[in-house]
Formats: sequence, C-alpha cells, structure tokens
Amino acid sequence: MDPANFRSDRPDAATPPVPPPDQAGLTSSVEEPPPAPPAPAPPEEKPPWRAGRLEPMPIKKLPKAPPSVHILGPTVFLLALGVGIGESYQWPRLVLVFGPEIRWLFLVGVTLQAFVLLEMARYAMATGESIFFGAARVFKPLMWLFFVTAMAVYIWPGHVSAGAGAFEEITGIPWNITATIGLLLVGVVISMAKVIYSVLEKLLGLLIGVLVLGTSVVAAVVGSWGDLSSAITGMFHFGYFPDSMMTAAWFPTVVGACAFAGPSGMQQMWYTLHLRDSGAGMGAHIPRVRGLTHATEEETVPSRGFMFDTDDPEEMRKWKGWRTWITFDALLLFWGVTMLVTIAFTVIASAAARDNAQVSQLLLQADDDQSAALQAISNTLSSSAGAVVGTLFLGFIALIGLNATLGLFDAFSRGQSDMTYFFIPGARRFRMSHIYAAFLWAVIIFGIIILNFGPADGPSAVLDTLAFLSTFAMGAYCVVLLLVNNRMLPKPIRPGLLSNTAIALGAVFYLGMLIFSIARFGVVVG
Repeated sequence: MDPANFRSDRPDAATPPVPPPDQAGLTSSVEEPPPAPPAPAPPEEKPPWRAGRLEPMPIKKLPKAPPSVHILGPTVFLLALGVGIGESYQWPRLVLVFGPEIRWLFLVGVTLQAFVLLEMARYAMATGESIFFGAARVFKPLMWLFFVTAMAVYIWPGHVSAGAGAFEEITGIPWNITATIGLLLVGVVISMAKVIYSVLEKLLGLLIGVLVLGTSVVAAVVGSWGDLSSAITGMFHFGYFPDSMMTAAWFPTVVGACAFAGPSGMQQMWYTLHLRDSGAGMGAHIPRVRGLTHATEEETVPSRGFMFDTDDPEEMRKWKGWRTWITFDALLLFWGVTMLVTIAFTVIASAAARDNAQVSQLLLQADDDQSAALQAISNTLSSSAGAVVGTLFLGFIALIGLNATLGLFDAFSRGQSDMTYFFIPGARRFRMSHIYAAFLWAVIIFGIIILNFGPADGPSAVLDTLAFLSTFAMGAYCVVLLLVNNRMLPKPIRPGLLSNTAIALGAVFYLGMLIFSIARFGVVVG
C-alpha cells in the first residue's frame, strides 16, 4: 500500500508502531505539525457616506424587510391625516357643481401623492433620517422654511372643531366643550404611551377601519348603481375643464381641493418620521420617541442617520424587499383606501342631493356653510334611510375630526421636535421625548384658548394664508424630494426616470395652479 494514501481513520488500518525510545530513555520526537495559517485580516471598514455638509452617515447593516402584504403600518398615519374634509365634503361638492367628470383631478392628485409617499420613504428608509434632515443636507434654509410653515399652518384646531360640531348635532353638547375635552384627551393618550408610535398605529388603524367599513355600508344603503358608476367613470375624463370652473369664485376652490386629495401640506414630510419610528429600513437603528411619562427610558438619539453598503448584493436584495413593502403601502393602503372612502362619500352626497334639492343648494354655497350642508345631508339620509343612517353620517364626520387631530398633533410635534433637536444649538441637552411633549402641549393649550376665547378656525384672512401655505408646501416638498433623493443618496438607490418625472409633475401641478390662480384671478386657494 502506498504510504502516501494511508489514513489512520480507515477501519482496516493497522495501528502504527510507537517509535522506540532514544538513548536518553525519551520517546523520539514526532514531526511538528505545520504552523497554523495566519488569521484572515478583518474586512476593511467601509468609509461613511458623505451627503452634503453635515455629519457623514456610518455604514450599518440594513435589517431584513418584513412580508410585503400587511395590514397596519406607518401609512395608517397618512390615512388619518388624509381622509378628511376634502374627501367627505369638498370633492362631493365639486361633483355636484361640475359633474362627476371633475374627479379626474382627484385621481391625478392622489396618484401624485402615492409617488410622493414612495419617494419620501426612499430617503427615510435608506438613512433613518427625516426628509427635514435631508433638506438640511441640501441647504439648511430649506428646512427652516418648513419649520416656519408648520408653525403658521398647523396650530389652528380646525379639524377638532369640525368633528365637535358634528358631535354636537348628535348629542347636543356644545361643540367647544367637546373640542376642548378632545384636545385634552389627545394630550393625555399620547403622553401616557410608552412608545407613541405603537399606541397611535393601533388606535388610528381601528378608527380608520370603522370609517372605511361604515361609510361603505351607508353608501351601499342610500346610493344607486348609477351614483357609483358616475363616481368611478368620472375619474377618467382627463382634461375636463368646464367654463364655469375658470372663475375667481371656483378655480381657487378646485386648486384647494386638489391639494387636499389625500394628505395635504406637510403631512407627507411628517410621514418620514413615522417610518423611522416604525423601524422601517435604517430607521431600525434610531430610538423611538416615547410618551412623556416614559421619557426617561429613551435611548440616546444619534446625531445623524446611517447608510447601508449599496455595493453589497445581499444588502441590495434586502433593499428591494423594503421597496416592495412600501409599494404595497402606497398602492393598496394609501391609494386604494383613500379612493374607496372618497367614492363612498361622493355616492352618499349624490344620493342626498337627488332626494332633496336643499342639499344641492347648500353644497353649492360657500365653504362657510359647510356645517349646514353636512347637517342637511344627515337630515336627508335620516328621512330616506332612517334616523340611524343620518346619525352615522355625522358620526363619521366626528370620527374624521378625531382621526385628523390625533394624527396632526402627533405629526406636528414630531416634525418640530426633530428639527429643534438636531439643528437648534443646545437642544440636545434635552431628550427628544421632552421636546416632543413641549410642542404637543403648546399646540393643545393654544387650541384650547382659540376654541374658548377666539374664533375656532382663526380669522378668514388667516385661513386664506394657511390654504396658500399648504398648497405651496406641497409644491415645495416635491422640489426638495428631487434634490434630496438625487443628490444625497448613493447612485444605486436613487430614483429612476418614472419617479423623478412624477415628482417633477407634482411640483408643476401644485405650484403651477397656485401661481395661475394668483396671476389670473388675484386670489389664493379658496
């Protein structure tokens, strides 16, 4: 047998003889084993990703994406913010004025916002930073513009007032008392939460579910197949601009309705903070904001976000998983649910107007008669389908007010505390949760003062300014998105031609109509 092929572990191998002792009585030494190969050098650490003039982002592992099909998620906050008066009142009203063909503008608005959602999520999931931080990486004054805009637009308690007004019609309790209690309840619920995001996701998910199911049932009871058909087919009459719309009385109102097709103003920007707190993408490496009573449990918030290795095929595979996950949110949960609720309210308004001419006349009047119009719809539904149905309709309006107040006050506090913590000198001496709580209770106290000692919605001149700023903010954040995602992200994960084109169209859509309204009619959004 060839000694070279000998293996002692073979079953038929003989035990090799023990070497004889040497002259000193010691066993002769066997051949020393070869030295162990040197340990492999540790992998070279990837240099941090530099974006703008702010602190670079260290490289960390991207978490594995969850299954793309899911029920709850950060998009529930956008639904709470977006399913509001625009969907329940403005668009049904415009359908009655101009016909169902006007709904093509709603389709355009909601579809553009779905692309905005995807692009907001691109930066937030890739870095764990908010879009405000991204704007600061491009040019700090851009971020401060949104800080000031939020302070001007979102401190007014309009949504809770509308919901409380509907609740007064049901119970007889004065609306300002209900609204004040509602504001205090919002503050207590959020402050007592251990992790704010987790509590609000479950609560808002429940409320949105009730709203979607309830409005669909009411629409099915009072509407006809013709009402449903016209609400759907009207979305595809692209380019429909009736002469009656091109007036100073109606064009600004249409512009405002386009802005409120889904979440308006800065609500999509705040969505990046909800993504971060949900642990989406690199947001998993950022501590979550806690309620005031649990603020001492908060971990230290890093001074910047993180980036994953876009040259690693495994990391890119996980990134594609996250993009699939967020696309499901954008198309089904956001676009689909928003469209479903709007169709339901349009069918309800159409059915009410068909049965009672007074409803149609009230819906055609100015926004100041909004509460009267909604009450007229409720009365008509009560007479045609029963008192329970009319009461349910007002209950849905009250529910919308509660949804929006919970979502807006949380989102406003998140956005302002995020910018304050990272960019106001000395702010990091405090915890993020404490800064969040300060903004939350400041806006609640201001709202209570306005509700009880001043006009609930502010003077009309202020409302015109707020409507202008809201539409302007949407056009502005489209421009910011293009700059942030195409300049601050590594090339492999930057948006493609379709996404960039959609966001550019969004900027033209919002800013273009706003500028046209001012230039042609001398007015801002109505």
